[in-house]
Amino acid sequence: MKKIKVCFIGFGSIAKRHIVNLTQICQEQKIEVTIDVCRSGVNRGLDPEFREMIQSVYYGIENIPDDYDIAFVTNPTKYHFDTLVKMKKKARNFFIEKPVFDRDDLEFGQIGLSCNGIYYVACPLRYKNVIQYLKKNIDFSKIYSIRSISSSYLPDWRPGTDYRATYSAHKELGGGVAIDLVHEWDYLTYLIGMPDKVYHLMGKLSNLEINSEDLAVYIAEYKDKYVELHLDYFGRETIRKVELYGQDDTVVCDLIANEINYLKEGKKISFTEERNDYQKRELWTFLAMIDGREANSNDVKNACQILKLAKGKI
Repeated sequence: MKKIKVCFIGFGSIAKRHIVNLTQICQEQKIEVTIDVCRSGVNRGLDPEFREMIQSVYYGIENIPDDYDIAFVTNPTKYHFDTLVKMKKKARNFFIEKPVFDRDDLEFGQIGLSCNGIYYVACPLRYKNVIQYLKKNIDFSKIYSIRSISSSYLPDWRPGTDYRATYSAHKELGGGVAIDLVHEWDYLTYLIGMPDKVYHLMGKLSNLEINSEDLAVYIAEYKDKYVELHLDYFGRETIRKVELYGQDDTVVCDLIANEINYLKEGKKISFTEERNDYQKRELWTFLAMIDGREANSNDVKNACQILKLAKGKI
């Protein structure tokens, strides 16, 4: 039986989701997995449901041994760069939560990572059925304009947690819609590549008690199309859509309802999908990257380019 040893740096909500999903995937693939975590707060115990999944808990990267197959970087964005520097000799492969860094002047070469490992930056929306359908079935040379939106209410993001205490609320921790919602630029560039020019406005406009920007709007120019993108933290009803205006039809894609509607043709395509479905597909693909069965579709260099784009710099 294949064995892998994994360490999570950070033990927040996304780490817990990955731990559950990774455990299930390894059971399905008959992989023996050992999971350790490194977290802040010495006096904080493990949630009961994780006690059987996690073998060891460390409080400080300096205490972590150097024999891991995979490190998951799931701490706040502000600490990603330093975490990679400190962990580079402790693990062979890395799964880095998005956004890759909080600053756009940081580069992969500054970390000094080995060229032999996989350094993958999370981009889960690429694995949604709606985005995969667009990738495989839409001729984007016939699309003249794209409009994308992600609008939601930050206080509702993490039930039971004060939004004012989260990294999203604090610019100094890497919060703000421009990089927190980098998913949209990620799937747009996955579908149509990088734009030639981008124009943007971003700032703090709502009455949310945060110091990070809660609104970002962009217009991007490609050689054959324009793209409009709207991101906010204050939309009281969650909207996540991408609309394609093309030669033959207008296609409205709802990433929340998992639906695609061809408005002129009258065709509707629906997918049955939960969040864990596409997140597990991403983890499965990451493990396949390590085995050499899949190419790394979002390495640190590419993620840094998307980060610069999200900040209006290309």
